[in-house]
Amino acid sequence: MKNANQLGALEAARAIDAGTLTSEALVDACLARIEARNADVLAFTAFDRELALRHARTADAATGGVLRGIPFAVKDVIETVDYPTAYGSPIYAGHRPRLDAGCVAQAREQGAVVLGKVATSEFATQTPSTTRNPLNLGRTPGGSSSGSAAAVADFMVPVAYGTQTTGSIVRPASYCGVVGYKPTFGFIGAAGLKLLSPMQDTIGLLTRTVADAAFFAFGVHGTKLVAQDDVRPRLAVCQSRQWEHARPEMARAVEQLAADAQRQGATVRRVTLPAEIEDLVEMQIRLFAFEARQSLAHERQHDAGQFSERLKQRLAGGIGITPADYLAMRRRAAQARITIQALFQDVDALLYPPAEGEADAGLADSGSPRFGALWSLLHLPCVSFPVTRGPQGLPLGVQAIGAYGDDQRLLSVAAFLSEVARSR
Repeated sequence: MKNANQLGALEAARAIDAGTLTSEALVDACLARIEARNADVLAFTAFDRELALRHARTADAATGGVLRGIPFAVKDVIETVDYPTAYGSPIYAGHRPRLDAGCVAQAREQGAVVLGKVATSEFATQTPSTTRNPLNLGRTPGGSSSGSAAAVADFMVPVAYGTQTTGSIVRPASYCGVVGYKPTFGFIGAAGLKLLSPMQDTIGLLTRTVADAAFFAFGVHGTKLVAQDDVRPRLAVCQSRQWEHARPEMARAVEQLAADAQRQGATVRRVTLPAEIEDLVEMQIRLFAFEARQSLAHERQHDAGQFSERLKQRLAGGIGITPADYLAMRRRAAQARITIQALFQDVDALLYPPAEGEADAGLADSGSPRFGALWSLLHLPCVSFPVTRGPQGLPLGVQAIGAYGDDQRLLSVAAFLSEVARSR
């Protein structure tokens, strides 16, 4: 028998609907796990036992709501009324927003229960939080959705909101052995998110299974969706120069999954990323710097002394980029979104690494975001899911990338691939 906190979101929802589990019992079990482990993992930045249990009892007394009774955590760049939102920065220590972010309010509207806030890197950039990887406390959980991934991986909560500008959902998911779903840009509304790069910032989910991600993401919109794993997808291993940065074990993990999927009925071929699209990875860095300087203009003018040196350097990268340069970058990105559609004419999903390899040792750096940056810029949906373990015994994930707006198909493909990996 699983403890209640070990249930996935969909599994728990079915038990609540069947009357074999209450939200109060589920939330209580999650809180017990937080109280037992958070001092070591440092995933949660704020939670309130009595408040969470009160909301759970309200959910138990209610009828309807696709997400009724399911607890979720909120990354600390997403605003909440009940808990402080510091955006991972000392500048905003103790800050209490007046409103819930749209995605939080919608989840509550469907009966979900906010369990608390989880850690983020500074303004969701590259200066890490103090969160540790629950599978090995001496290793990074990845960033910037560090608290989200760690909380889900350690059974503190079944689902957590994360955000991604470059690789901030798919990489922590791979490092912590959970599922990371970055939807098509804008599918989960960004109102109430502390934006840095409005052209790229995407709200997504960290969950335990692909089915959980589909259930919660569509449930926020009042729709019941269960990703099917009985598809026979058309897959393509997407080759690019970035593979030079993938460690041998990561490259093997992608190739092994492709071979196993083919044996299970999928069709697999290889495609090469067009050079004009791959070159956008470097452009993405400059585009981010220009937008982030605008987004953090007030903080730059009044509180820059509380920025980390890493953030100061990233913002300095935007100096000298002219409005004409920026608009030209936007035009290139818009054209690339049209060009990339050709890769999906006969392909349901591309297979690609989500990270260089296993979670790196130490907490001073959260790993390279390079394997997610391009897909974020192109606004494509991505799912990272665990497939095997590396030389240090830590998880390795694979990233499946879908066509723009084809999230339902992608989630079903990812569910199939996850089952292929699990059966192996």
